[in-house]
Amino acid sequence: MRRLFPVTDQTSDQTSVAEADREWSLDELAEAYAYPPLAGDAHWLRANMVSTLDGAAQHEGRSQPISGETDMRIFGTLRGLADVVVVGAETVRREGYRPARAREAFAARRKAAGQGPAPAIAVITASMDLDFSLPLFTSPLVPTLVITGATAPADRVAEAAGAGAEVVVAGDGAAVDPARAVRELAERGLRRQLTEGGPRMLGQFVAADALDELCLTVAPMLAAGDAQRIAWGPSVAVPHRLAPASVLEEAGFLFTSYRRI
Repeated sequence: MRRLFPVTDQTSDQTSVAEADREWSLDELAEAYAYPPLAGDAHWLRANMVSTLDGAAQHEGRSQPISGETDMRIFGTLRGLADVVVVGAETVRREGYRPARAREAFAARRKAAGQGPAPAIAVITASMDLDFSLPLFTSPLVPTLVITGATAPADRVAEAAGAGAEVVVAGDGAAVDPARAVRELAERGLRRQLTEGGPRMLGQFVAADALDELCLTVAPMLAAGDAQRIAWGPSVAVPHRLAPASVLEEAGFLFTSYRRI
């Protein structure tokens, strides 16, 4: 792996370039993707997505075919740094989500930051159409949260609570208010937030101006077809401008990070 941006003296000569083009340790990745300092009750929502060169966020309905080994190492690193992973119900159903696991590589870092052994998973759903018998709800290291609206079906809310999930209301009607969901999580001490999609939910966070950072892997692939792009949904009046924070490269994959200006 090589760092392309920001440019450092590390790549000032050919010997240094050769030394830089190597597999990074998980600790080096954790330093590269560290959350910014969060003072007071501040919170930070970052998204992690992958896209082909022609803008496809999935192939045949899943992101795995356009990912790669290093992308998955970064995926694990971002989880290892987060307090909570926020996902949409559709992604949970399609990708077969399981509870986040504790990883020894991040144990000391998490303990120093006052974090639990693994991030919580928070599922955003208006319909509560979820299988609460899955391990995601019945056997996580930390309780899974289900974020829904105030008028969600009462029987499904009771079923979620009975399975051990914490139900969080973040909307006055059936729909979830994305910005309110972020605040509700932060009020529970889950301030380092990570969303892994899907595209519909990321689009809602973008439209609500709730996203602080986008970690985007650009895969050196062309997929064509009619797959969604990484964010899909309501448009914004003026496109949100982000600033590049980091660009890494390995085997033709670009691992980028853009942050709110």
